[in-house]
Amino acid sequence: MIEYLWKAAFVFYSQTSTQAEPWESKCLQLILEGKSSSVAPGMRPSATLPKLTPQERKPVDTCARYLLNNAKYLKYDDYLKAGFPMATGVIEGACRHLIKDRQDGYHWG
Repeated sequence: MIEYLWKAAFVFYSQTSTQAEPWESKCLQLILEGKSSSVAPGMRPSATLPKLTPQERKPVDTCARYLLNNAKYLKYDDYLKAGFPMATGVIEGACRHLIKDRQDGYHWG
């Protein structure tokens, strides 16, 4: 999810801008508070106002769609209250492949 947020941030701000990080952090904070479905509607108008082309605004639309389609799973506020560990998609993917390798009998070394 964070990678979607960063790609969306770089639609609005250059990769060297000091404004991209606060924008991404604000969105992430709202998501961690359980407000993912309120982040998505705010993104789309922001991409419409500067009259971005469909290709330019694609990361924003992709991020908003991801947040809306997965809102029922993005209950980070509940997960954090319950003490569940959080991980990025990259870490989750690496763990999934490591476990699969182990279950398939692959032996390291």
